[in-house]
Amino acid sequence: MTPEHTGTAQLTTAMMLSGTLGVFVVESGAPPFDVVLFRVLFGALALGGYVVARGWLRDHGFTRRTLSLAVLGGVFIVLNWVLLFESYANTSISVATVVYHTQPFYVVLLGALLFRERLTAAKVGWTALAFAGLVLVSGVTPADLGGGGAYLTGVGQALLAALLYGLSTLVTKRITGVRPHLIALVQVLVGIPLLLPFADFGAMRGTGAGWGWLAGLGLLHTGVMYVLMYAAYAKLPTSKIAVLAFVYPAVAMVMDWAVYGHHIGPVQALGVPLIVIASLKVTLARTPAAAPAPRTAGHAPRDASPTATRAACEA
Repeated sequence: MTPEHTGTAQLTTAMMLSGTLGVFVVESGAPPFDVVLFRVLFGALALGGYVVARGWLRDHGFTRRTLSLAVLGGVFIVLNWVLLFESYANTSISVATVVYHTQPFYVVLLGALLFRERLTAAKVGWTALAFAGLVLVSGVTPADLGGGGAYLTGVGQALLAALLYGLSTLVTKRITGVRPHLIALVQVLVGIPLLLPFADFGAMRGTGAGWGWLAGLGLLHTGVMYVLMYAAYAKLPTSKIAVLAFVYPAVAMVMDWAVYGHHIGPVQALGVPLIVIASLKVTLARTPAAAPAPRTAGHAPRDASPTATRAACEA
């Protein structure tokens, strides 16, 4: 098997795992703040164990500046998870996931606004097309706008989660010389003190089997999934990473239908290809399709962290 075939299998597996995230969140039965707290706790154990086993702590490559950036990115990441998980309850896993997949457009817009990155007419056009698709997928009606109900709140939470992820991506892009596994470890560790004041441990009494789902979020969706993704990024061109990223929302929609009987309607379905096409165009415009993905696995700590392509790949 060639390295590219191995990377394809690794990233496909990671995206399929990511697509089951919503089911694990809902089945845990825990409040969103508690879900994220235990995700980062179990995730820190998984990622920390992997990093220690590989011996990467000895020459971590962090400076005061890059560690501060990693911490800031961690704040954005953790709050983004809280909002996304709340969105599942207010809309559905399918709608929340597709709306959340507008992350690449926020990266483009925020990059232009905050860092004066070049914003071409083509990127503006593709972004406009994506948000037209977003309007269709959201399924928001005039009644929702007037009533201010839970559904509209859920769509807004998914959009805000995507915005926070975009901010995290821009911050992480500015960290160089540090392995992405170490950046991810810092980000989940940041979540522990950040979320502890908001945790409702009383609600965790009698969770029972829910602990298995929470452990899965940390061990599988944070530990195993991140390791697979970073290993795949070292073997795949950006064009393939961008395409395989859409395994995540596809699996999420199938799981939502198979487990909970939720599905998007015909009009909402019209918006999905608009978001997919526009996201691919914007992602590939940021990094030439022929360019190799950033090296992350098995290389020296001087290698840069993953680029904004991550924004289309992680939850």
